[in-house]
Amino acid sequence: MSAAPLLRLDKIACIRGGRLLFEGIDLVLAPGGAAILTGPNGIGKSSLMRIAAGLLRPAAGSVERGGGIALADESAALDERLTLRKALGFWAGLDGAKACLEPLGLGRLADVPVRMLSAGQRKRAMLARVAASGAPIWLLDEPANGLDVEGQERLAALMAEHRSRGGAVLAASHQPLGLEGAAELRLERP
Repeated sequence: MSAAPLLRLDKIACIRGGRLLFEGIDLVLAPGGAAILTGPNGIGKSSLMRIAAGLLRPAAGSVERGGGIALADESAALDERLTLRKALGFWAGLDGAKACLEPLGLGRLADVPVRMLSAGQRKRAMLARVAASGAPIWLLDEPANGLDVEGQERLAALMAEHRSRGGAVLAASHQPLGLEGAAELRLERP
């Protein structure tokens, strides 16, 4: 017997600003599954991620989630005034925050205020927040943007570990992510 899907998108359509961005989008992510969302800029990749997260209503179709969602988009969702450890602690408890820092190479920055982090460090911190959430479904919008080669390797390892524990990943990206065996979902202009 196969496990129930963690995420199912059925015939999703999106209209933004009175313009149809896409329609008829179907996707099923089972535990351990992954998909990479591709397409030209402005096609609606971020909108589809927000629909999958439940932050935006589809114009048509349905979304079923078989677990919690963690979204990494343009917002780090970390309190700028706090140290990185305390900001992540909000999402995972202080013990969980420490465990999320090391896989992304952030351990030495644990006591640095979030506002002092570089762009690449902020991206890693955002990914640590996703990992700290404990959510089985990760929605990652351009997760490798701003990461150096080491950061990209750590991201690939983090996603592989998440999938090996039964989590699923939907990532929108213009660059390779190291998501072995991921399905490709390409958005095209209608």
